[in-house]
Amino acid sequence: MGPLAGVTVVALEQAVSAPMCTRTLADFGARVIKVENPAGGDFARHYDDVVLGQAAHFVWVNRGKESVALDLKSEAGVAVLHRLLAGADVLVSNLAPGAVGRLGLSSAELAEKYPELISVEIDGFGTGGPLSHKRAYDLLVQAESGVCAVTGTADAPAKPGPPMADVTTGLYAALSILAALYERDRARGATRSGGASIAVSLFDTMAEMMGYHLTYARHSGIDQLPLGMSSPAVAPYGAYPTRDGRTVVLGTTNDREWQRLATAILDRPDLAADDRFRTNPGRTRHRAELDEAITAWCAGHDLADIQRIADAAGIGNSQYNRPSEVLNHPQLVERDRWREIDTPAGPIPSLLPPAILSGFDPPMNPVPGLGEHTDSVLAEFGYDAGEIATLRSTAVIGGESRAEATP
Repeated sequence: MGPLAGVTVVALEQAVSAPMCTRTLADFGARVIKVENPAGGDFARHYDDVVLGQAAHFVWVNRGKESVALDLKSEAGVAVLHRLLAGADVLVSNLAPGAVGRLGLSSAELAEKYPELISVEIDGFGTGGPLSHKRAYDLLVQAESGVCAVTGTADAPAKPGPPMADVTTGLYAALSILAALYERDRARGATRSGGASIAVSLFDTMAEMMGYHLTYARHSGIDQLPLGMSSPAVAPYGAYPTRDGRTVVLGTTNDREWQRLATAILDRPDLAADDRFRTNPGRTRHRAELDEAITAWCAGHDLADIQRIADAAGIGNSQYNRPSEVLNHPQLVERDRWREIDTPAGPIPSLLPPAILSGFDPPMNPVPGLGEHTDSVLAEFGYDAGEIATLRSTAVIGGESRAEATP
């Protein structure tokens, strides 16, 4: 039993943002019913086929869910959806602009029909602005919100590798749902409604993630240049090649750490005593001189020696790793962070969720096949075998059982 046991979530979702939200809820024990188009389902199922013939994005953010294949372009399909919503606690959607309204699922309509339901709509740019009508993908929002301008280098701006707009928006949505569930339970018995309407946009989320950069630009009038693996806020702070062909990352966040780095690591008391480097604002202005000194020192030492010396001096450090090097990272392996989960094509490794709750083991339930749970869910929600057969014969529902599914 997880902290969200007994909570039922219906998801009209695709790609990453809403699936990350609902997978987070499933990891805490909620039941997630993922409603998919019978003709292909969530389009993220088909991004690639590297995971036993399945897409890496899809298996990442869809474990622990039940898939119902339902044609929402038909009246009968919408009627089935409403039957599900009548027994649900939460609706999460991230469809194209205007799609939920066309389905009769606007916040006002949902509040009238299901006063206890918490409805969450994830969209690209929020409502009421000049971009509200536009489609919004992770890259598009990161570019529009300024994230790409502070990532990479001045002559080669970049999108952060992970889909940060999608992921952070999904997590904000999950956090908002937890707050709404808490408030609903507290409000029960009061005169006001127990439901809630929540809207979270990718653009607003990334504007929040840009908080430091926007604040700096507003008060200085300066657009800080991207510094690759460094930071415009503090110095020294960056990546440096080592003698044995690796890369070490060293960072300081205050003046005391800088003094230790200069004296205990670089053996440069002259730098420690230099007024130009006494405070962080001075060090950021003279970043090039510091990076030159650190680069020269690291080039004469192996990675393991640098990390040993830095640890002894109390200086933050890490090594630069590629994804393939993280798979068997000792910090994951020795802490038993990988689990095996089932998928329609067979078992695969999957990381445990980041939050560790005392007394609770995350369920780590299977990744669903398209429409795998259609019949069982509909039967549970009151449809008899004849009604299910009729819906299937008219292509309102689709899918097949796990035993029938093929990779």
